[in-house]
Amino acid sequence: MSKLPKVIIVGRVNVGKSTLFNRLSSEVKSLTFDYAGVTRDFIKDTVCWQNKCFDLIDTGGISLRKTSDPIAEAVRLKALDLLQESDIILLVCDGKVGVVEEDREISKLLHKLNKKVLVAVNKIDSTAAKENIYEFERLGHKELLAVSAQHAIGVGDLLESIVANLPKYKEPKEEKKGLCKVVLLGKPNVGKSSLMNLLLQEERSIVSQEPGTTREAISEKITFYKEDILVTDTAGIRRKRAVDEPLEKFMVKSSFRALEDSDIVLLLVDASEGRLSDQELKLAFYAFENYKALIILFNKWDLVDEYVDETLKFNLEPYNYFMKRVERLNISCKDGTNIGKILPKIETVFNRYSQNFSEEEIDFLLKDALKRKPLYHKTIRLSLRNARQVATAPVTILLTVNFPQWFGPSQLGFFENVLRKKFNFKGVPIKFIVRKRK
Repeated sequence: MSKLPKVIIVGRVNVGKSTLFNRLSSEVKSLTFDYAGVTRDFIKDTVCWQNKCFDLIDTGGISLRKTSDPIAEAVRLKALDLLQESDIILLVCDGKVGVVEEDREISKLLHKLNKKVLVAVNKIDSTAAKENIYEFERLGHKELLAVSAQHAIGVGDLLESIVANLPKYKEPKEEKKGLCKVVLLGKPNVGKSSLMNLLLQEERSIVSQEPGTTREAISEKITFYKEDILVTDTAGIRRKRAVDEPLEKFMVKSSFRALEDSDIVLLLVDASEGRLSDQELKLAFYAFENYKALIILFNKWDLVDEYVDETLKFNLEPYNYFMKRVERLNISCKDGTNIGKILPKIETVFNRYSQNFSEEEIDFLLKDALKRKPLYHKTIRLSLRNARQVATAPVTILLTVNFPQWFGPSQLGFFENVLRKKFNFKGVPIKFIVRKRK
């Protein structure tokens, strides 16, 4: 997992937290997936400023009041847990409205946590906000910053304050490798629970059992060659007739939350069907594009004959550009085919997901590739001043360039192909952050 300091954005609903998050992470160049209508527990991105990087996390609206809605309550509890893990808390308030009772309640909680708190008074571009600014001093936090997330007013000062208060963090090489979190996903009745039971029966050295946060998700901690792996079995993807709906329509919400918290996704597919369903394809693409390592397990291989095998190969052919980047394994939970290969493959993929590279080898490799094959935007040559790894799990590369806005998916795809050709990244994604050189 990322060892960078954590900056958590909190505040009541509709104060501009997401707008501020997008403003602070506006230089991040990554593929996005449009998910409407689902309340996600948090959004995270890596932000760099003045050669210092940190994980910026938007918790969504935070409330101290319990709710009868189980999903809303899970989101609320997750936000409270994130506060405990934070290094800096960024409390966002609505300057146009002024201090309200919910601001006071959240502020009281933050005082009890004994964390560094920065108060960002948003919407300062309005006259009302300018008049209300000093009200927020009554919340009792030392650092008060006036910003407008929509118009980028005061954002530079806010970033200056954040990096000035960041704690020092240990280099990943100096720390013990963290717990590998694996989630089993797939359609109903594809064999997830059977696989979970088989893995537990094969590996007797179970350290502990952790109950899932919902009735649908159950987690077990397994020790494999002295390494801990937390395996989570989830509810199946919902069956839907309309295949063009967003991915979350196909999934039980607890399964989606488990995916968000995982390192590696084991996507189980019924190989006897001879194809991947639209739900499974969307899930596979979503997991990889959101920087989760991916292993596709084709289960029920005992039912596959030569005709089905050829049919599966034919149906997967249009997706070979993607399939060649992920790990695949044919298994059978019924007769045990290749079940013993799953945990070693998980360990191999997690090692790739967590690998570190020296700044010199990454910088030289990408600069040399760009020298051999220059990239242009119209007639302007794109240049790379520096490339370095800033995080692991996933491997995250910071690129300092001349024109960040012109380093889109095609240009980043060029750098990704260079890295994949040199190093073994099969099964794992690569994340890029693009920043303008000074």
